[in-house]
Amino acid sequence: MNALMRHEIKRFRLLILVPWFIIISSHSAWARPDATMCRNLPMKRDTNAVAWHTIEVKPGPQRSEIHFYDKFNPVWWLENADEPVPPPAYLPDDPRRKLKWRFRNPFHNFSFYVIGVADKEIVRSGHYPEQDFNPHGGWDFEVARRRLVLLPYISYERNWSRFYLGWRKHGAFGVEWRFHHAREPEGSRAGG
Repeated sequence: MNALMRHEIKRFRLLILVPWFIIISSHSAWARPDATMCRNLPMKRDTNAVAWHTIEVKPGPQRSEIHFYDKFNPVWWLENADEPVPPPAYLPDDPRRKLKWRFRNPFHNFSFYVIGVADKEIVRSGHYPEQDFNPHGGWDFEVARRRLVLLPYISYERNWSRFYLGWRKHGAFGVEWRFHHAREPEGSRAGG
């Protein structure tokens, strides 16, 4: 390497490093103003609001192993890979309890593993990502992410109605809309 080439390399390094040192040393130029300068500014802020945050959701260790070829089988979509056999407490005296168990939650595997991501690690973001509903009632919106795919979730809950649509906290897809009826006081029923 000749002297001219070494000189050009040093000059190039200076052209790259000097601006970086200037930027790093002058960080106060981009700093936020301190609290004493902001005291007189009117601020309306809900102090009870929960900040938007992100959690990681991993499938449980008891989850059965799901193979990619299972997801292409429409018969498998109708089954329940998590609980294929009914628990002992489910209709213990009924001779058709196994058949009724299968019809109790049709498309379980489809909603959990085919269009759902319950067998995969996901990242879920929102105000209440560890829950499916806003604990204070009202609207809630969350977003789950599996690699580059965004999976939205919206829910609403009040005294008279409960609604959700999208990928729930564990990654399964679901849709539900229930209406609640107001309960009567205990002593107001006829014959009571």
